[in-house]
Formats: sequence, structure tokens, C-alpha cells
Amino acid sequence: MNVLENFNHIQDNIQNACSKSGRNPREINIVAVTKYVSVNRAEEALQAGITHLGENRDTGLLSKWEKLGDVPEWHFIGTLQSKKVKNIIDKVSYIHSLDRLSLAREIHKRADKPVSCFVQINVSGEESKHGVGPQEAEGFIRSLEDYSAIKVIGLMTMAPHTDDKDFLRNCFRTLKGLQEYIHSLGLPHAPCTELSMGMSNDYTIAIEEGATFIRIGSALVGND
Repeated sequence: MNVLENFNHIQDNIQNACSKSGRNPREINIVAVTKYVSVNRAEEALQAGITHLGENRDTGLLSKWEKLGDVPEWHFIGTLQSKKVKNIIDKVSYIHSLDRLSLAREIHKRADKPVSCFVQINVSGEESKHGVGPQEAEGFIRSLEDYSAIKVIGLMTMAPHTDDKDFLRNCFRTLKGLQEYIHSLGLPHAPCTELSMGMSNDYTIAIEEGATFIRIGSALVGND
């Protein structure tokens, strides 16, 4: 599997999705999810021109960071335990999984500078998924005003693993509507201009519905 070939194929798909939805492909940031691959494969992604790498465990991020340093922009994309914040906070540019005040307090306590965060929203309502419910999102985001180290740049969701494209589209569309609403509030700590949604199996639909960050693992770097 050649990462560069995969990257080029994904860029073609992004172009097509943007053409269908009247968007600019330059709005789309590809996060290569390297949690299942070696540091060599992550390095191959960087050589292909990818600048965003995502990990979902502190141990995986730290092991790759030791080899690659801060050349890529690191994204923490998984559930983050408060006790693990200290391990990764000075190494990541983005946290995609802010979903509770206890985590916000720890990020605020540990960060030396403002951290770009996505608030994770459980759009589908699945009990197995983490995240704030759509109805609680505004109140939660307003409460983050007390933590100056947190900048809510957008919202994130984990869509269900399903072949039902209409259901997926509805999930992404719901998150887009919520993002636009939060943005309209004009909260200084929560500009909320970004959307982190879409993975290997559904990123083209996510782009058509407004994604600005897509998290691609197996379709880009494989899974070793």
C-alpha cells in the first residue's frame, strides 16, 4: 500500500465532493489517523505531503512524537482521560474530544497557551458514543468561558458505522446546523468555525455536508 497513491486518490475524491457541494477543496484539512500504524508509515505520510497526524492514545502519540517531533501538527482524536492530559498537552495542536468540564479544567490547568478544541457531540444518540448531546451543547460551550486556555474552534462527531448514507448525511447535517448556531452566538471563546467529521468510509458525505477536518486512517495509511 502506497500512502502517496492513497493520498492522491483521496484528494481526487475531495475535489469531486467539493464540486458537488460548491466548496473549495482548500477548506478541507486531512488528518492522517496513524493509531494503527508504525512510525515509519506515519513518516511516509509526512513525506507524501500530509501535515496533520492524529492519535487516540497518549502512548501512541508520545512514541511517534519522540521520533517525528512537532514537524506535523498533532491531533488528539480519542477519548481523553483527565489524568492523561499532562502527557500530551504541550505536544498537540488540536484536541477533538472535549466533552466534559472535568477535562476542560485539566486542560486549562496544564496548558501554557490556548488550545484549539473541538467539542464532541453525540449526534446519533448511541450509548456507545462519547460526547455532549445536541440539546446540551450550547450550555456546555457557554460554561467553557471560564477556562481561558480553551478555544472552541468547532464541533466533532463520530458517525455510526453504517451503510445508510441518508442516516449519515442527516448526522452530519445536524452537526453543521449546530455549528452554525453556536458560531452565530458570537462567543469570544468559541468562534466555532470548524467541523471535524468524516472518516475513511464516509468522508465524502461529510465534506458535502460541511466538514473542514476529516480523519482518515485505513483508506490513507492502512492499518499495518
